[in-house]
Amino acid sequence: QVSLVESGGGSVQADNSLRISCVVSGSMDDVSNMGWFRRPSGKEVEFVAHMSWRGNSVFYADSVKGRFTMSKDKAKNTVYLQMDNLKIEDTADYFCAASPRLGIGLVYTTQYDWWGQGTQVTVSS
Repeated sequence: QVSLVESGGGSVQADNSLRISCVVSGSMDDVSNMGWFRRPSGKEVEFVAHMSWRGNSVFYADSVKGRFTMSKDKAKNTVYLQMDNLKIEDTADYFCAASPRLGIGLVYTTQYDWWGQGTQVTVSS
């Protein structure tokens, strides 16, 4: 079993930055990839980014490429999502997820077995 807890959400003005975190615990040997997803109010969940837990590969959605950076600190069992140049359309609940699957392009929620509770990010003008 793997548990995930997000933190760091909040309210910021457009063009500013925010970093959210996700602490992972449990059966880390089962984890191959970590991902971030988001759910804007009234909309479907959408993929944001994912990275290999054991390697260095990172994959971003086109909507955040160049603005968001996903990173990890394995000593702390933590992944981060640094969000720069935030836009109003980035407003959403952000969820951390863990997958036992290897590879790149894990963009579907069904590819992830474990999920956090989410943290809210609100971007205003």
